[in-house]
Amino acid sequence: MTMRFDFDNSYARDLEGLYAPWKAAEVPEPKLVRLNHALAAELGLDAQALDSPEGALIFSGNKMPEGTATIAQAYAGHQFGGFSPQLGDGRALLLGEVIDKNGKRRDIAFKGSGRTPFSRGGDGKAALGPVLREYLIGEAMHALGIPTTRALAAVTTGEIVRRERNLPGAVLTRVAASHVRVGTFQFLAARGDEARLKKLADYVIGRHYPEIKAAGQPYFELLRALCDRQAALIARWMNVGFIHGVMNTDNMTLSGETIDYGPCAFMDRYDPKTVFSSIDEYGRYSYMNQPPIANWNLARFAEALLPLLAVESGGDQDKAIERAMEILGDFQQRYERHWLAGMRSKLGLVREDEGDFALATDFLAGMEGQAGGVGADFTLAFRRLADLAEGKGELSAFGLRKLYADTTALEAWLPRWQARAQSEGIAPEKQAAAMRAVNPVYIPRNHRVEEALAAATDLGDYKPFEQLLAVLQQPFDERVEFAAYATPATVEEARGYQTFCGT
Repeated sequence: MTMRFDFDNSYARDLEGLYAPWKAAEVPEPKLVRLNHALAAELGLDAQALDSPEGALIFSGNKMPEGTATIAQAYAGHQFGGFSPQLGDGRALLLGEVIDKNGKRRDIAFKGSGRTPFSRGGDGKAALGPVLREYLIGEAMHALGIPTTRALAAVTTGEIVRRERNLPGAVLTRVAASHVRVGTFQFLAARGDEARLKKLADYVIGRHYPEIKAAGQPYFELLRALCDRQAALIARWMNVGFIHGVMNTDNMTLSGETIDYGPCAFMDRYDPKTVFSSIDEYGRYSYMNQPPIANWNLARFAEALLPLLAVESGGDQDKAIERAMEILGDFQQRYERHWLAGMRSKLGLVREDEGDFALATDFLAGMEGQAGGVGADFTLAFRRLADLAEGKGELSAFGLRKLYADTTALEAWLPRWQARAQSEGIAPEKQAAAMRAVNPVYIPRNHRVEEALAAATDLGDYKPFEQLLAVLQQPFDERVEFAAYATPATVEEARGYQTFCGT
């Protein structure tokens, strides 16, 4: 057996000034809770060797494999609209980078490995519940086809972490295309370090956007490419009812992956104003605000990039701002294009029709404001629409009409959709199958997630976690024995539900 990691640490090698070398805090009793065997194999690691007590030593930070260069990354960021010139990894460490079996460079990093120079008074630790939440949600997002960071391993430390109560400590090992954020650029811009800013931009282009490397104006193209990648990402969030909860600029990656599953959650009953995060008092990061906030974050990226854009504009800063504003101004159109493409698939439509946007938005409007029963559940409404496409009607216990307290708007909408769906000329069975391939029946239902985390944290029972994880890894395959995992929370269970940044 081998514990070999073939590290090639380009960030530490090429971007001096954007990190502090640091070591993980030693923990007293590391135990491996979960190793992601499929991801380990994808990274070219020996999963069998790592799924062991020695693997627990590695994933706790007590024993570092050869080639590790542990660093805490520096970045700034706007948090709920307020700018902090220095944030950085307060409880995280980048171990290094590996080239996976597909030739892609991937970061391997710890979360919860102790204090760093950027901890800002925090203990740098993580509790078991939030670590398992990030594992669950990351794997669910991956299975849904949404770009995301993923958990490689979760380890308990044998320590007590003090939060609102004493909790078991844990360390998450996270894999990402990179951990470069909008806030990384803001860190250098705030210091007026244009030389390192250029070096960082060139690094990101080489790592994430090599196709624009030879462009005449690569930094404008970088802004354009990131706008499109983030528009596509946010559209995918919206298509599945995902609410990130803390869309600060230090949580927007240059790779276009979803990162930092703190107060995140999936919406059950459709309500555009839905907020779960306990710290989002004014709904800044509500479900409906995610697209405009993404655009706002991208504007902050453009501001950080402005010195390089001005050079590409012949030194004319006003011209650079004007061109950047044009690119940012296209974001809503880009987002709507990606969102509508996803909605067409969800509604069983292939070709484009000018009435599709209204068809999709009217379906959502009909879900809103439903009261009583389980309400108009966002996930199941789309899933059960496939039953109607196939002519199966209301066979399910949660058939489409049964999700509504008042079906007036739905009954007015259904003939429009049926006429549009039939215009595709696709066999009903084939159309329904295509809809089920993109409309999940299983999402991380909030009450199920909380049950699994409570069992692990309070009882040391990981069976609910393992069962929920197995269900979420096949979100489109409906299985009778897992019907409970598709069942929405009751109104009483859902009322007042909040999530926290408690890693």
